[in-house]
Amino acid sequence: MGNPATFAAIHYASSQPVFVEVEDGLIRSIRPHLNDENEHSTLPVIAPGLVDLQINGYAGRDFNNPPIADGMVADVIRLLWREGVTSSYPTVITNSVAAIHDGMTAIAHACDRDKAASRGIAGIHLEGPFISPDDGARGAHSREHVRPPDWDVFRRWQDAANGRIRIVTMSPEWPGGADFIAKCASSGVLVSIGHTAATPDQIRDAVQAGARMSTHLGNGAHLMLPRHPNYIWEQLAQDELWSCLIADGFHLPDQVLKVVMKVKGERAVLVSDAVSLAGMPPGTYSTHVGGQVVLTSSGRLHLAENEKLLAGSARMLLNGIEVLTRRGLAHFADAWEMASTRPAKLMALPAAGGLTAGARADFVLFRRNSEGVQLECTYKDGECVWRRGEP
Repeated sequence: MGNPATFAAIHYASSQPVFVEVEDGLIRSIRPHLNDENEHSTLPVIAPGLVDLQINGYAGRDFNNPPIADGMVADVIRLLWREGVTSSYPTVITNSVAAIHDGMTAIAHACDRDKAASRGIAGIHLEGPFISPDDGARGAHSREHVRPPDWDVFRRWQDAANGRIRIVTMSPEWPGGADFIAKCASSGVLVSIGHTAATPDQIRDAVQAGARMSTHLGNGAHLMLPRHPNYIWEQLAQDELWSCLIADGFHLPDQVLKVVMKVKGERAVLVSDAVSLAGMPPGTYSTHVGGQVVLTSSGRLHLAENEKLLAGSARMLLNGIEVLTRRGLAHFADAWEMASTRPAKLMALPAAGGLTAGARADFVLFRRNSEGVQLECTYKDGECVWRRGEP
């Protein structure tokens, strides 16, 4: 039995002072804090921990540049705690069958060997290789390794991952795509439509077969599409589909973010889709996917040879929350929930309850000023796993 602890803080959604009691990794109670108002002004804000459904790497560590060194996976999880991320889905993208197998094996071994990895990794996101081979739709994924869905190959990867693959991004345009989706869904794997050239009919068939999400909707798409119908309109129209959005200020214009959030409501969620250069200082870097790239001081990552072409996302969920809030696209509490309780609900995580009695005690304490959110502490299962000023 863990010792109970009580936190005095300002609730992120109500802006009211509260006492949050935590015991045995769970939130036991939340009650009003009725003491001196002068004391309230000194209290931090408390909010649910962030949940990132799609992260390719961080701080120079890459889940897609094998071999994955011992300890690297757990290092990323610990580093993500300083970003307020309490649950994440390391993302393995299109590669050779052997390379994907090795990536799954490395992440699974990390979860088996290191407490940080086992606690912070809620599952693995397999993005590809069952995607569209088309330029534009394929994005930065290697054309060489794009392939049609293959259940036997997927099962071998799932075995290597010890069953930890929880999300698969694929395009339903392939023959047999709906059957593959149905098998994934029946095995407890969430299928997300992305990097697709599928027709509206194929999108509808995918949803009927069990697809439930759109991966970074509006990105990984052709530069030119039919006015209507097209696969973006169809995904917006499918009520069963949740929409993931990269709100880093570069990948999607404000009007697209606004429309998707209006249409999807509580089924709109934020992802970072961060590459390994997230958390790194500005500069020019050489990467195994995009070659020479430039990370600007504003956090924009583009190809060195053409600054108009993005080379991935290098901003984290905290930045996405600030973008939506500062641009008037969402209230702060709603933006925060798009990056925390909503993805947790989609994935049926124990932290889906947020700040409610009985929910998993995954939360952060922070202060918010003109520069944005300044994290002070991150708690996982009621334990402080990172505190400002500590390594």
